[in-house]
Amino acid sequence: MDARPPLPPFTLETATQKVRLAEDAWNSRDPDRVVMVYTEDTQWRNRAEFPVGREQVRQFLQRKWARELDYRLIKELWAHSGERIAVRFAYEWHDDAGQWFRSYGNENWQFNALGLMVRRHASINDLPISAGDRLFLWPLGRRPDDHPGLSDLGL
Repeated sequence: MDARPPLPPFTLETATQKVRLAEDAWNSRDPDRVVMVYTEDTQWRNRAEFPVGREQVRQFLQRKWARELDYRLIKELWAHSGERIAVRFAYEWHDDAGQWFRSYGNENWQFNALGLMVRRHASINDLPISAGDRLFLWPLGRRPDDHPGLSDLGL
């Protein structure tokens, strides 16, 4: 199994890097790319779903991005210690009826020595918004480096 730097124990700099790498992967909306940062036996809690292992995570992400259209995500480091990182995030998306949402949440991550995520616990709330209230307006894909983060946007 290949290592996924940065590796624990995390410093402020390496934890911040790990968070941005995760954001970039999720903004690709490519389940095959995203699952490669998790262990084969990863354990998740995401709302009312509890996928275990890369294949269940892959299936979860396929369902997620089939429903959450034009998905754009921003993650921000909240805290770190040793092999753990806490993140807050927000993402915008719309459903197939055209209703936009901003979803807010927190994640707790635990990594193994190779830098693969062993556990991911997410708590998420969805807020319906109008298209005019959207803040995440970059083209689909990676958030540009000069785009404001969550704190800069007052989120």
